[in-house]
Amino acid sequence: MHRLKRIAIKVGSNVLSRDDGSLDVTRMSALVDQIACLHREGLEMILISSGAVASGKNEIRVKGKLDDVSARQLYSAVGQAKLINRYYDFFREHGITCGQVLTTKESLGTRNHYLNQKNCISVMLENKVIPIMNENDTISVTELMFTDNDELSGMIAAMMDVEALIILSNIDGIYTGLPTDPDSEVIREIDLEKDITAYIHTSKSAFGRGGMATKYRIARKVAREGIEVVIANGKTENILPRILRRNTEVVYSRFVPSVKASSGVKKWIAHSDSFAKGEIHINANAAKALTGEKAISLLPVGIVSVKGDFEKDDIVRIIDGEGEVIGVGKASYDSEKTRELIGRKGNKPVVHYDYLYLE
Repeated sequence: MHRLKRIAIKVGSNVLSRDDGSLDVTRMSALVDQIACLHREGLEMILISSGAVASGKNEIRVKGKLDDVSARQLYSAVGQAKLINRYYDFFREHGITCGQVLTTKESLGTRNHYLNQKNCISVMLENKVIPIMNENDTISVTELMFTDNDELSGMIAAMMDVEALIILSNIDGIYTGLPTDPDSEVIREIDLEKDITAYIHTSKSAFGRGGMATKYRIARKVAREGIEVVIANGKTENILPRILRRNTEVVYSRFVPSVKASSGVKKWIAHSDSFAKGEIHINANAAKALTGEKAISLLPVGIVSVKGDFEKDDIVRIIDGEGEVIGVGKASYDSEKTRELIGRKGNKPVVHYDYLYLE
């Protein structure tokens, strides 16, 4: 544990909610106790916490029927206040100050906004304040929402250069079958080179938007960036210290991180697929070259078509001949200029390797 200096902890709605949907303050208090203990030992921690919507549902009776977005905005507005007040009181009992950071996908969509967010969290950590992050559901609409807080936690982990991301759910990790099947076992260690998608089930949690498919996708991406990722059961007693001290008795899934860490810009780009403003379709030769062992940039000669309208420095998706997304990158030209350059030789890269992330 002592080799770690900074970690991110994501707590899912099902960890903080009782069966009736109300906030489980006993569980919440237990998690704060664990975080406080680790904080006293000098570990910097960023908490990404779900639970606002679940908290709000039990505080208000809705008149009439609301659509999903309106209901989420209403419940989160009420529930977020309840959630952060609980956290504030629990941490204060330990003499620790916490702070609320609400964000949206749109606020992380440009490099400048991304760096502003990073600076805010950095200042909090420097002053021994524990950031408690959540998506600002009161102003998010469907197309601008994160898939869930798993996606947000992956972006924050990469942004803040943490050494480990711990995703707390209501099951022990990724199983070889259905978690309810007595013959299923938790996969203790997951190698990035091995494909275990056959074990991933698409069912979602009762109170959150996420599921194991999202957790697996985010965990793999973050681990590829050199960050250790753990998926564990947040309801297991004293789970956080036991994970960090490598207690072999506790069961969880650990993603083995890549030994080659990504640069700060590449980490931002890696989590920017949902911000993409357009698509660049490439031929087979370009796709083969990009996915080969040698690091290269995307040149105009390999482009066959451009879809969408984007400006210089916008994020774009790179699509191969089979229609598969093979990467995302920052465009060196706007869409109009990129179309003019299709198939040409001798021009500068449309997406430079330093600003290219391959799936």
